Amino acid sequence: MHVAEMRMFRWMSGLTKKDKIKNEYIRGSLGVAPIDAKMREHRLRPFGHVQRRDANHPIRRIAEVQIPGRSRRGRPKKTWGETIRWDMLVKGINIDMTQDRIVWRNAIREGSRPRIGIRQRG
Repeated sequence: MHVAEMRMFRWMSGLTKKDKIKNEYIRGSLGVAPIDAKMREHRLRPFGHVQRRDANHPIRRIAEVQIPGRSRRGRPKKTWGETIRWDMLVKGINIDMTQDRIVWRNAIREGSRPRIGIRQRG
């Protein structure tokens, strides 16, 4: 995923691998956040909405459901909840932050800086 992303950034910048310019410099000059950080932000955003719902709301109940019975052989597939818990651990945020929309938005945001040297339309 990162390789394809950097290939596109190099193409947009008119650079090649032969130019030997570091990925961090290219990303900084374009002013974009890493794709995995943006994906994490997009996974965490709806989680905040679900957690602010009433505990009896159908969406909240579905998000917290435990399916009874035996599971299949082998390693279980990663669930949405496990992914969210991992994303929150990586970001260093806790579930109590979901109750305040502004705090939650600022905690999960992975901003892209404005581009340098690009004219604005107007």
